[in-house]
Amino acid sequence: MYSFDTRVGFSRTDNNRIMTIEAIVDGFQDCSCFQSEHLGIGFDYLDSLNLVWILNSWQIEIKEYPHFYDKIKVATFPYDFKGFFGYRNFFIENESGEKIVIANSVWTLMDWEKMCPTRLTPLIMERYQKEERLPMNYESRKIILPKEGEAKIVRRESIQIKKYHLDSNQHVNNGQYIRIALESLEKEVKIKNLRADYRKQALLNDYVVPVIYEKNGIYTIALCDEEDRPYALIEVE
Repeated sequence: MYSFDTRVGFSRTDNNRIMTIEAIVDGFQDCSCFQSEHLGIGFDYLDSLNLVWILNSWQIEIKEYPHFYDKIKVATFPYDFKGFFGYRNFFIENESGEKIVIANSVWTLMDWEKMCPTRLTPLIMERYQKEERLPMNYESRKIILPKEGEAKIVRRESIQIKKYHLDSNQHVNNGQYIRIALESLEKEVKIKNLRADYRKQALLNDYVVPVIYEKNGIYTIALCDEEDRPYALIEVE
């Protein structure tokens, strides 16, 4: 397991000084990157082999939100590998040691030059130490949209992808999809559970069209291209 201790900064909170779900996701992403760098299998190692980890899905359960100036621990560990897939848990602990946010994620190791999945290298398998997965209700990484007539559907104006949406892989960062999805709701929602299903890459100057499905208090936001093919599906409860 890899972890780091931090305080919740003002810039990571909302207008009630509560840590945002986007900041939680960013913290998880940083933690996994820190672990890889610490083990010597980070960006430089992956770049040398034209490899990159691509996130397939998030499942995040929030029992309690951290507040501004709270001391928290952010932690992560892999719990399984299958072929080119990596499975990784994350959690946030409060100062009392209680896990207040837990998450599951699924990743694919990609050959960036050939644009295809590739098996994990022996060094990656050696350096990452698997641990017992966290207890949570593990759901499918695939999100199914409600059928027409079963949900209220709202379509928002398209959003053009700018440079600030991109990460070093030159596609939209996984956290940015969540930001776009939540902003498209145009109202504040206190999220208890979030799932994200990433389908394809959005690039600079692409247009993303949010389509919101509401059913039984659950919002599923399809972030689509201009032909209604989803880049990502974000589900919040």
